[in-house]
Amino acid sequence: MREYTVAPLVKPADDEGFADVVHDNAERRPGDVVFSRKTGDGWEDVTCAEFAEVVRAVAKGLLAAGIEAGDRVLVLGRTSYEWSVADFAVLSVGAVTVPVYPTSSAEQIRHIVADSRPSAWLAETPQQLELIGEVAGDAAGGRCWLLGTAAAELAVLGAQVPADESERRRDAVRADDLATIVYTSGTTGPPKGCLLTHRAVLSAAANVVELLDAVFRRASGDPASTLLFLPLAHVYGRVTQFGCVWAGVRTGLVATPADLLGELPSFRPTFLVGVPYLLEKIRKAARAVVGDGAFGAVDAAAVALGHARRHGSTDAPEAPAGFAEAKEQLRALLGGRLEYVIAGGASLEPSTADFFAGLDVEVLGAYGLTEASSTVSMSAPGANRPNAVGRPVPGTTVAIADDGEILVRGDQVFPGYWPDGAGAPAPWLASGDVGLLDDDGFLHITGRRKEIIVTSGGKNVVPAPLEDRVRLHPLVSNCLVVGEGRPFVTALITLDQAGLRHWAEAHGVDCTAGVPADQRLLREIATAVDAANTLVSRAESIRRFAVLGEDFSVERGQLTASLRLRRHVIEEQFHETISGLYGS
Repeated sequence: MREYTVAPLVKPADDEGFADVVHDNAERRPGDVVFSRKTGDGWEDVTCAEFAEVVRAVAKGLLAAGIEAGDRVLVLGRTSYEWSVADFAVLSVGAVTVPVYPTSSAEQIRHIVADSRPSAWLAETPQQLELIGEVAGDAAGGRCWLLGTAAAELAVLGAQVPADESERRRDAVRADDLATIVYTSGTTGPPKGCLLTHRAVLSAAANVVELLDAVFRRASGDPASTLLFLPLAHVYGRVTQFGCVWAGVRTGLVATPADLLGELPSFRPTFLVGVPYLLEKIRKAARAVVGDGAFGAVDAAAVALGHARRHGSTDAPEAPAGFAEAKEQLRALLGGRLEYVIAGGASLEPSTADFFAGLDVEVLGAYGLTEASSTVSMSAPGANRPNAVGRPVPGTTVAIADDGEILVRGDQVFPGYWPDGAGAPAPWLASGDVGLLDDDGFLHITGRRKEIIVTSGGKNVVPAPLEDRVRLHPLVSNCLVVGEGRPFVTALITLDQAGLRHWAEAHGVDCTAGVPADQRLLREIATAVDAANTLVSRAESIRRFAVLGEDFSVERGQLTASLRLRRHVIEEQFHETISGLYGS
């Protein structure tokens, strides 16, 4: 078994809690900006002192409401400043945050409420409060609040609680106390509650910040800033949030990924943390900025220049005429100051990383899973190898089992699943992913054990590279490769609505009633499939495909909250369509 260890840069003290950093920041740098809230007049900055004050007031309100150490407090809502306040306040009193995705179905919410048995809850809408109450019954005893008004209400409720009482509760929190129960959005089965301690989250976030000092603490110029659009119900978003607070990053909060592009020009972040799917969407949006006629040449030039840069080539191609101007337009789309994008959660098609590098934006590949506080390996400036997801994060050991499975050990690894710690690593956390470690300790993901397709002819097919390449086409939104136990590989393809409208206008086709039955459209989609097939042997290639009438969505259970395909759900829902692909 091959393994690679990186020594920790930060080791949390045994008496250190998740929320201590809020109050430490208020003492050390009270006037520094830590959050920004979007208002009707633009972005409103919140200083470390102001944030600590509101967190302390809400924490006192929770104490007045009778919240005890270890009580579960459920938080349901989109990413927002109010969500962050509630989270840090809950953790300040030694209670346990149970985050819930705002896109969760009613059945998923019922499952989480029934399983976690919360003592109180906060939600974004009255309907969400009502749904939680239907399942939880009288457990809250009136301790349920809307996120938008909770801070004011709890501040009034806790006004008579002595300040030293809230300090005493915070001081009593220990690193190995439970901080949060994060329900996996997993691609199979019902959600399971991952137990994450204060030590786990602290270890993950603080070690990433210290590794990426150039990203989180810029050496010169304005302080680092970012727009956080990942759902705070996802551990990836929560650890990112904590790392930004730890490092003193000005963090703007965006409700959904769909809102990000519109906010980039005004906020002007220096880095982003996201998923590859979002980078693909931004690359496609570039077409509208530079125009159809110029986009092909601009995209090709950016990819060629970025490829040379990422691979250390001294023979970089010469940029074509007009590229400098187009590059400035595209950088303006990103806010004009963007330097880095940390991308984890799924595979990234290499040419997309090249494209961003050609715009002077370095994509840092990362890898993690909920059970490891989203943090296993991370690329870094100066240690960013193409097609790898970095070395193990400081404080982490990564090993490759004899069957290729990635194994993880470190302080960020969970102690098991709620309620009894079942599934605790012994001693390794088995990731379910397959990969290899190169001689320099860089981790390469080669597939997911449960996602490797074995055709009836015994051919192993890794679907991600095919799907990634098909999605690059401007008409394609998503792609699912099918073939388990089948004689050949097929694909379900969904269309990008903006791309479809543009194609329809150019070809005089009406697409208002849905996907048009036009052979020209199918031939265009076939070029995307042909491009993907150049990556693999004929036995692994996509032989047939179907274009679906609607995109995959989180709401219909087809995507996880981190936008990964839930393969078994999609295959069940489109069983007849898939059968038709193999019908003759």
